[in-house]
Amino acid sequence: MAGSNFVDYVKIFARSGHGGAGSAHFRREKFVAFGGPDGGDGGRGGSIVLQGDSQYWTLIHLKYQRHQFAEDGEGGSGARSSGKDARDIVIPVPLGTVAKRVVENEQGETELVPVGEVTADGERLVLLKGGRGGLGNWHFKSATNQAPRYAQPGEEGDEGAFVLELKVLADVGLVGFPNAGKSTLLSVVSAAKPKIANYAFTTLEPNLGIVECRDGKSFVMADIPGIIEGAHEGRGLGLRFLRHIERNSVLLFMVPADADDIRREYEILLGELTQYNPELLDKQRLLAVTKSDMLDEQLIAEMRTHLPEGIPALFISSVTGYNIPQLKDLLWEALHK
Repeated sequence: MAGSNFVDYVKIFARSGHGGAGSAHFRREKFVAFGGPDGGDGGRGGSIVLQGDSQYWTLIHLKYQRHQFAEDGEGGSGARSSGKDARDIVIPVPLGTVAKRVVENEQGETELVPVGEVTADGERLVLLKGGRGGLGNWHFKSATNQAPRYAQPGEEGDEGAFVLELKVLADVGLVGFPNAGKSTLLSVVSAAKPKIANYAFTTLEPNLGIVECRDGKSFVMADIPGIIEGAHEGRGLGLRFLRHIERNSVLLFMVPADADDIRREYEILLGELTQYNPELLDKQRLLAVTKSDMLDEQLIAEMRTHLPEGIPALFISSVTGYNIPQLKDLLWEALHK
């Protein structure tokens, strides 16, 4: 991954601003012998806020800005003048960003506590709220205390470490072993230009493409880097990219026609996803048998009897275009079930 611009995991340290102190000022003017309290309120401290931005697709800008500190609010002053609120620190993030706070439990171990996620353009997620400004002394004036000589201090801000993870947002996710033909399919059905070569782990980062169907309809397809057996334990590219599959509505499993056992490969892929997150079993699944251009109808009919049961399957070839239109229709129907 050296030199890659795709960053989907970053840890930052953030601190929100303190609220400004309220003022304990008294009115002092010529010809006003006993001016009452007129201390203004303090300003609010700056907050740390994540904001979804559809123009971003990676967290690389935070890789070099790991410290985010907001300013403190201004103190209040006389004539009931309130201090100025501090500016919030608004951090643009790509859609699909999940924020987790790093905390220490009773055993002294570090845990990640979910804070929220940003999935829409312009959506805001407050990581740390700025401290409230203190009240000036004029708030505390009463019939029995007409000259309060005290005001509230500003509320302290908050600080903490956060982990930001990006989970790619796509309608259809391509799931398969390295060299299953995922990148080739994406390059054929969309304008995406992923790297394609005849060796394992050609794809080192997710690629997105917009697939156009009939009648001007379209959906987003994601080419997820290849999975290997033991990926849920961190083998190969491991957990690095399994989380991207969580965001996809439909999973298209891809197994090449020249595989030793198509059913076995599908079961291994499904097992890796299940052990990573059992909820992935709830997603719609389809199977595409790739590189089928060398098969005749008789061989395809015979191979169908050995395919996994309970999952719609289609034999395709990205090189010749065999059954590619039918695959698009099948995916569109699955998305709208």
